[in-house]
Amino acid sequence: MRDKAKHIWWTGRNFSGMGLREFLKSASATIKLARKPTREEFKQAMKIVAIGVSAIGLITFVIKFLALAIQGA
Repeated sequence: MRDKAKHIWWTGRNFSGMGLREFLKSASATIKLARKPTREEFKQAMKIVAIGVSAIGLITFVIKFLALAIQGA
C-alpha cells in the first residue's frame, strides 16, 4: 500500500488515474456550468440540512440518555 501511495505522490495521479491537468479541466468545466440557486432552491436545501442536523442531534441525545440510564447515573 505504501508503494502505491508513493507512486501516486510522485506521478501526480489519484486513484481514478486523473492527473492534475485533467482534474483542473474538469473542475473548470463544472464551475462554468454551476449557477446560483434560486431563493426557493436555497430554502429547500436549508430545510433538508436542518432536518438532517436535527435528526443526528436527536439520535445522539437518545443514545446518551440511554447510556446514562443504563449506567444508573
